[in-house]
Amino acid sequence: MSKNTRVPGYMQSKAARNARGIIGDREIRFKCSLQNTILDVLRGRPGWQEVPGPNFQQQNMQQNSRPAAGSQTSTQPPDGKGNKTGSTGTTPSNTQNSPATSGGKTGYQPVPPIQRNSDGDWDFYWCDREWLHQNYDTMFLHEHQKILHFRNHYELTRKNLMVKNLKRLKKQTEREQGKSEGLSFDFHPTTYELPSEYHIFVEEFKRNPGITWIMKPAAKSQGKGIFLFRRLKDITDWKKGEYQPLTDTTREVPETYVVQRYIENPYLIGGRKFDIRIYVLVVSYNPLKVWLYRDGFARFSNTRFSLDSIEDAYVHLTNVSVQKNAPDYDPEKGCKWSTLRLRQYLSAKHGSEAVKKVFKGIDNIITKGLQSVQKIIINDKHCFEMYGYDILLDDDLKPWLIEINASPSLTASGKEDYELKFGLLNDLLNVLDLENRLTGKEKRIGGWDLLWDDGPVLADDGNMECTTNGTSVTTANSFLGCHNDRKRQLREIYTSAQAIKKT
Repeated sequence: MSKNTRVPGYMQSKAARNARGIIGDREIRFKCSLQNTILDVLRGRPGWQEVPGPNFQQQNMQQNSRPAAGSQTSTQPPDGKGNKTGSTGTTPSNTQNSPATSGGKTGYQPVPPIQRNSDGDWDFYWCDREWLHQNYDTMFLHEHQKILHFRNHYELTRKNLMVKNLKRLKKQTEREQGKSEGLSFDFHPTTYELPSEYHIFVEEFKRNPGITWIMKPAAKSQGKGIFLFRRLKDITDWKKGEYQPLTDTTREVPETYVVQRYIENPYLIGGRKFDIRIYVLVVSYNPLKVWLYRDGFARFSNTRFSLDSIEDAYVHLTNVSVQKNAPDYDPEKGCKWSTLRLRQYLSAKHGSEAVKKVFKGIDNIITKGLQSVQKIIINDKHCFEMYGYDILLDDDLKPWLIEINASPSLTASGKEDYELKFGLLNDLLNVLDLENRLTGKEKRIGGWDLLWDDGPVLADDGNMECTTNGTSVTTANSFLGCHNDRKRQLREIYTSAQAIKKT
């Protein structure tokens, strides 16, 4: 089929999709756009082989000349999403001491020269969003191929579209189920899109004098372009000329921002503000199938919280990309807690019932967010998405959705962060199961728990691992921040799946 007549996989006929069949007992060929933890995972996975593509030889040479364990390099700036595109990144070297996979060795192994030269000769592609946008509509995908990102993932990950879709689903829910059900959507701050809703925002601003607002570019990450303000004249320079009719056709359309009511009462630990990074894997939107990773982390500000200095980014923004530039930042200590440590802290201070309510609220945020775009996302069985949800707790322990990231950073900030992300990504590949080693009925695979499968998923009786004083915390199959012995669990499910397939 010529390039001009290629169509996306979701538009192909069944015969065309089945033309090549599923992966059998052969190596799995992969491509990867990034050079950070995900490339380490893919290169260290038994039976997986890298195929050539853009910059492959350069990447291969850099990997083969990687410094010894414990050294750090950074030869090129991030690509805007916290991911290194031209260096090995500031991560610990991938050695035999890296976290275990489901079998075989982890860590980087030298990749032998590859003779194939077909850019489409791959089974799995961890691509960047820009490549997908440029190539998706002309791609021909075989039955077995998997690729990162759904075509219009931005419907959930652009800040303005996320809020628009949540508001639409809330209105629909209120019409169909009543106003009381609409309260389950009360988890994102009052938000307006600028410049299109500027005049509506001004009316809301005047009704609530003295409160703090936060401005964010709709399509940027890592804290870029964010600032706080309390007076309309504080954004006079920013909005000057932005809202006049575009009589000059050469003038660029103003960048889209969102303005949100700032949460002035965040929950503090040690006097510092934090948010929680949570990883969510969607393997299908129709039907909706969602996995939640047990491990994540709380990201702390480096400076004690105060509303007296709203211009200080080190007080109000928890992004690691911002905090690592603070004058007194300590890279050895970092500014992260594991979700396990956070859950233990909250349980000790507030009790298991309060913590149960917090994490149930987070589950609601995750599912409502995905349901708001379920009918909009172009579902393609070849695609999957790993989102990074950012959640903030206020001093009443109410969780708030701050944003959802389509490309959460995979560059590690330290040894513990590297181990978390290495296990996260290895288990993601286990869930996708290109090797066809599982039964497809598993509710937990490594650190991933099946949260939603065309409806809420309940935990099995024998899977109640997150307990406080011997009492189970939840009956949903959700264990965010709970103990995670992923290696043991992987051995058990693979042994079980092998036995079932033999019978």
